[in-house]
Amino acid sequence: MLDKPKGLSSARCVSRLKRLGQKKIGHAGTLDPMATGVLLILLGSATKLSGYLLEGGEKTYAGVLRLGMATDTWDAEGRVVEEHPLSAADMAAGSPFEAAVRREIASWQGVTEQPVPPYSAAKHEGKPLYKLARAGLDVPCKVKSIHISHVEVQWVDLPDVRFRVTCSSGSYIRSLAHSLGNRLGCGATLMELTREYSHPFGLDAAHKLEDILAAPEKLAGWVQPMDAALPSWKKFSIAPRQEGDLRNGRPIPHEPGFGEHVPGSKALILAFDGMPLALAEARMDEGSPVWAVLRGLFTP
Repeated sequence: MLDKPKGLSSARCVSRLKRLGQKKIGHAGTLDPMATGVLLILLGSATKLSGYLLEGGEKTYAGVLRLGMATDTWDAEGRVVEEHPLSAADMAAGSPFEAAVRREIASWQGVTEQPVPPYSAAKHEGKPLYKLARAGLDVPCKVKSIHISHVEVQWVDLPDVRFRVTCSSGSYIRSLAHSLGNRLGCGATLMELTREYSHPFGLDAAHKLEDILAAPEKLAGWVQPMDAALPSWKKFSIAPRQEGDLRNGRPIPHEPGFGEHVPGSKALILAFDGMPLALAEARMDEGSPVWAVLRGLFTP
């Protein structure tokens, strides 16, 4: 896990780590350059987990938004397109406006959909929205389904507000800020953002990029095992005689030692020596319970 620094893209962080001699490396859960916090870095065979890591997992962010201004990117990196300075009365502690701000932020909890920022990697007819926006073309208004399970206001010092939110993977925090500004009629922009948790890891398990680059010999000791990244998945080992079938993509018959077989459940299949071999799903094949390979993890 990396504690991503501010100012670098997720891809740039991966590029710097690759220089340490990591031939196969990737990341899961992109963070914008202005954001900091937990960025999942995948090494070696773990790069094959990217499509499964965030399934059903939540993320927690702490951020600061500023009321009274709006930008074209909905965050501090964009161009200011609207300004509505708050009055002294609105900014007074305990004002009706402050109460409205707190009430509106609290209403994020339970939100099920949000607008997609025009400057985002979401695609329209195969092209990222940010490319359309930068070219001055019309950007279609897209809406995506999300879920907000927890919201709290940490402090209010108008025009700034610090908050924490726990949400489904893929949620846009700058969209929450932008929509808040629209509802309050004054505009709002996300100024700071830290990802504190990305299922199943928190900041306490993350390491700063500068520390890793300064002491690359410690990297192996900081790497989490694959099974730690899939805490809700079953894990079981197979006999050496079954490895050939697994490597060829053939399903493995369910055996009593594998535990309960529930169609649709997922498992990390291990070799007899504990090395990860494949991600699999419980299925029925002609009336017999099997584990079908979703993704091989072995080295060719």
